Amino acid sequence: MTKAISRRLNDSPAARWTVLFIVATAMMMGYFVNDVMSPLESLLEAPRSAGGLGWTPADYGFFSGASGLINVFLLMLFFSGLILDRMGIRFTGVLACSLMVLGTLIKLYGISAAPEVQFFGLPASVAVASLGFAVFGVGYEMTGITVSKAMVRWFTGHELALAMGIQLAMARLGTAAALSISAPIARHFALPTPLLLSVAFLCIGLLAFLVFCVMDRKLDNDLSSRTTPADSRQASHSEGTTGEDDDQFHWSDIGQTLRSPGFWLITLFCVLFYSAVSPFLKFSTRLMVMKYGVDADLAGFFSSIAPFGTILLTPLFGYVYDRYGRGVTLVTIGALLLTAVHFGFALPLPHPLEGAGSTVAIALMVILSIGYSLAPAALWPCVPKIIPLKCLGTAYSMIFFIQNFGRTIIPALVGRANESDPSYTTSMLIFGFTALGAAVVALAIRHVDRKKGYGLQLPNIRKQQ
Repeated sequence: MTKAISRRLNDSPAARWTVLFIVATAMMMGYFVNDVMSPLESLLEAPRSAGGLGWTPADYGFFSGASGLINVFLLMLFFSGLILDRMGIRFTGVLACSLMVLGTLIKLYGISAAPEVQFFGLPASVAVASLGFAVFGVGYEMTGITVSKAMVRWFTGHELALAMGIQLAMARLGTAAALSISAPIARHFALPTPLLLSVAFLCIGLLAFLVFCVMDRKLDNDLSSRTTPADSRQASHSEGTTGEDDDQFHWSDIGQTLRSPGFWLITLFCVLFYSAVSPFLKFSTRLMVMKYGVDADLAGFFSSIAPFGTILLTPLFGYVYDRYGRGVTLVTIGALLLTAVHFGFALPLPHPLEGAGSTVAIALMVILSIGYSLAPAALWPCVPKIIPLKCLGTAYSMIFFIQNFGRTIIPALVGRANESDPSYTTSMLIFGFTALGAAVVALAIRHVDRKKGYGLQLPNIRKQQ
């Protein structure tokens, strides 16, 4: 299938880059909504008389980790991969975008209209908003694995790492926008206003994915008219249809994936690395205010430095990997930079530097943006070198499924740590040691790559092209 598409269809740069822009737009809208509440922690914890909801830091920590509840504890993320490999990219993408819209509507109700009662020991606003975030999380992660498989389908043999880097950069643009504008909008209008904007953005993302479905169906139609019957069947199998070809996904393929040491090491790296980044961004806005004296309206901008930096750097590092290889080296350096940043945030500010807290915070966030760009730019293009396309959706879903344990547990742990240690030293040490663990795992990936010959250090662009 890959050979047929590479030879006849996605050799057209205009076609594949248009596809990239369309699916990346859907993902960008999801990233915006995923972090739209992060700068609002102070408002959420303010009394209702002051326009807030009276949440505690523990309430906010529970809410922040709720996006993984259904994915992790009801195994939905694992089933998302099976749906993707069996039903195809188009069906799964539309379903995922629809779930993001539904979950955000529920979260909007929880923030704006939930009664002041308790559910399971939580305020109703926390419980309902967390339920909505959990439903959104199903669609958000499902969109992630769907877009990743779409990139592999259209860019294998071409600029795969660059394409994934640009897709990630657009996603980070969504995160940066959420961190930058959410708090000013909420303060100027009302607390639920950023969520109303989120619903509109997600509808745009859904429409964008519907356009991709039209293009992707044309790809299949073109294959069926210009290739052999065997090639046409293989193209259909990439979309999850039934058949007897060897490229069709089989349940036994799950066992093949689970027996791969490279798969498990990449999964462990993802758990540790993203647990040290994504939850940190949800707490970083208040960190800037409480420890570094940043104005509350500017704190979100400080937090957005990391995702803004990745907008340029992730495609750049992806281009480096495509052309020159050294994927595991890039991943290792990224984890080490992240470790240094978190330990830097854990250090107390010496008295002479207290007035320059903003400068210190900016410098650390710039370094974090470099590490946040290096690792993902090389990490995700490594997965197709280990796992075949026919079960790539299931592999990505298992990676994200296990990764969500960290993204669910770490925010709750950090929220409680911030209650007992408002200086943020304890929580930053949690993030620092998590990132250090990721760096150690990256070294193990390099060792296994040498032993198994995955080719993770080799360039992605084929020499004949």
